[in-house]
Parts: sequence; C-alpha cells; structure tokens
Amino acid sequence: MTYFGVPRDRLLTSSRPMPDWEVVGTDGPWLHRADGIRMFDGSSGLLCTNVGQNSARVLARIERQFRRYSFGGAAVVRPRVQMELVERLGDAVGRPEDSVALVTCGTLGVEIAVGLARTITRARDRKRRGDILTSDLGYHGMSALTLALGGNHARRPRPEDAMGLGPAFPAPYPPTHPHDGGKVCTAACAEEVAKAIDARGADNVAAVLLEPVNGTTGGAYVPPAGYLRRIGEICRERDVLVIHDEVLTGLWRTGTPLAGRHWDGCEPDIVILSKGLGAGYTPVAAVMVSPQLAPLVRHGGADPLPAMGTMAAHPLMAAACLGVLDELEAVDHQALRARGERLGESLRTLTGLPGVRDVRGLGHLYGVELASGLLWPLLQQSEQRGIFFYPFTGAGEPRSEGVVVAPPLISTDDDLAFVVAALRDAVLALH
Repeated sequence: MTYFGVPRDRLLTSSRPMPDWEVVGTDGPWLHRADGIRMFDGSSGLLCTNVGQNSARVLARIERQFRRYSFGGAAVVRPRVQMELVERLGDAVGRPEDSVALVTCGTLGVEIAVGLARTITRARDRKRRGDILTSDLGYHGMSALTLALGGNHARRPRPEDAMGLGPAFPAPYPPTHPHDGGKVCTAACAEEVAKAIDARGADNVAAVLLEPVNGTTGGAYVPPAGYLRRIGEICRERDVLVIHDEVLTGLWRTGTPLAGRHWDGCEPDIVILSKGLGAGYTPVAAVMVSPQLAPLVRHGGADPLPAMGTMAAHPLMAAACLGVLDELEAVDHQALRARGERLGESLRTLTGLPGVRDVRGLGHLYGVELASGLLWPLLQQSEQRGIFFYPFTGAGEPRSEGVVVAPPLISTDDDLAFVVAALRDAVLALH
C-alpha cells in the first residue's frame, strides 16, 4: 500500500498482520472510518486516550496558551502554565507537596526517575547506590536502558546488547513465579525482593522499580493483597527507594487516582505518570518526587539534575495536560469506579467460553487471556464487529497471549455493554 505515492513500509513504526484503516473523524471513544464504519476504541488507543478524543476542554487550553507563546525554556521564561500543572496534578493524585519533572514520554520519565533515585540516594548516604531492581514481568519503556532493565520477553535486547542488566526478582504472578501444588502468590512473595537487594548489597541499590498493577507484558495481573506494602517495608529497612511506574495505570485507569492506592501503606517515593496525563493529545510524562526527598536533588553535594531534553516542560504540552485534568475532574469518580466494577463482572463471564483462559484486572483495565493461536483471529473478528483491542505480549512458558480491554474512562454503560457483547460474539465466532 502507498500513501501520496510513498510505500507504507517506509514509515518505520509498529505493524500488525491485519490491514489498517483510514479515520476521518472521532467522537469521544468512537472513531469514524472513511468507509462509513464506526469503530469503538476498546483499548484507549495504546492505553492512553483516557478522556476520548475531540475534547473541547483540551482544545481551549491549547489555544489559550498558543496565543501567549508556543515555546519558552522553563529556565528562561516564567513557567506559569507548568506550575499550574504541577499544582493541579499533585492535588489530582493526592501528592500535593511533591516536586515534579515534566518530560516528553513515559520512557524518558522512567530514565529521569532512575537518575533522580541515584542522585537522591547518593546525596543522602554517600554510597554507591546505582542499581535499579525490576521484576521479570516489568515493562518500563523503549530506550536501551529501560529495555535492558525490563522483563518483556518480546522486546528484551540481545544478551550482548543488554549492558549486563536484567530483571532481578520474579513478579508475584503464576507464569513466572509458580508454587508447588498450584498455590497462588501471596504477600510473602515480596521476600524475593529482599533477596535481590541483599544479593546486590543494599549499599549498591538505589531503588526498586515496579508497576503496581501489571500492564501489557503479563496482561493486567493484580498483585496479592499486602505485597506492595511489604515491598515498601523491605526497602525502607534497607534505605532503598520505591518507584511506582504508573505510566499506564495512573489517573483513574484502575479506578483510583494511582493504582497503588488500592492498598494501604504502600506510598512510593517516586511516581511516574504518562499515558493518562497526555491522554493521546500530547506526549508527556511527569516524575513526582516526595517532599521528604526532593530537597536532596538541590543539595550542594548532589549530582546535577538529569538532562531532560529541549521539549521538557513544554508550555503547550502542559496546557494540554491541564485540559485533560479538566476532563478528569468533570468525571463522577464514584460512578466511574462502579462502571469499572460492572465491566469486570461482565468480562469475567467470558471465562466459561471456549478459548478464554482467564480474565483479570481492575477498573477500566483488564486482560483477557486466550488459548494459543487465537489472538490475531480474535482481533480480526472483533474489528468486523466494530471494535478494536490492544494485544498483550504474555508471559510464562509457553507464552500466554490475549487482549487488553481498557476503554476510555468517559465510556457510558451502553458503550461498555457493547464492548462485552462484541468481544463475546468475536470469541464465539472462533469455534
């Protein structure tokens, strides 16, 4: 296929074994194709379009800032819109005193969080503190560093390209941490983190980096009750920081402002937000550092701030994010949580169908695991029924596979009923 006379494969980007389609308009969670078919966005794009498309609030914020100025280095031009975002974001996620770094994508957000953790712990302790420990189901971005740290089997670099890095402990889920007799993982699985820190030597470890709720590597696994709290205790005992990668789960995706808030006593030192903050309108990430630790970043003996890039704290980016927060604040969060629970209940009825192995998740984030070989046929059947989903890459041996069901947060009950009905029909069409 060619566009404007240019072959499609000259665009070096993701592809799939299915045809793409032309979009000529949008309406919230719906996309309108050039052939007249209306498609529902069953996975919020790439897990980001949380408030749908065509938001008047986002457009108004961008236009207002555009008329003032479109670019200004925050070290030179007074960062009014950026500071408004820092204040609003802190209030939105219940971390009002945090300091915030604004950068351009989730991958860079993770890299900045790594740099800040190293700077903070070295300034505090005068020890090496360089290691960052992750789990074997963690996914933390697409740079050379973050791919080497993460556990996504499909995207890990070759051994010779991994810089000697790799996951340090098993995630508390059966595919990579099985137990004798088919027992399930519990909070006691956090002791694997203690073993990993102690094996490296606590003086060498800056932070433990993890997704509080698993994203697209395993497919929306939810940790055992008490697991995150125990990790916090283990890390505090050893003066190691905890970083929550909420790139995918932050800002109400799982039914709470931060996914870690589903459990008491597991507040992290650093939080990374991205997808739900930009909501598909702008590339962005926010790295939030607790007020107890942020002063160490400016300490006279600390390393310089990590380099954040030309477009860091971009004013139009900040303006778009304020529009997204405007949309999120207009949402009835109690009703949102109730809709998410109903969505989960409805999706779990699919587990009795042939080919569906498991349904798991929280809020508006679920993984529907399928029998081997059904993923792409299911996606094709789904699109024939007017809905598309994002595939997850799976875990374990043999590798699991399935789809992420993560509709926009503005979806109505009728929208969600359509999601479940279309998915059910698509599954049944495979047999």
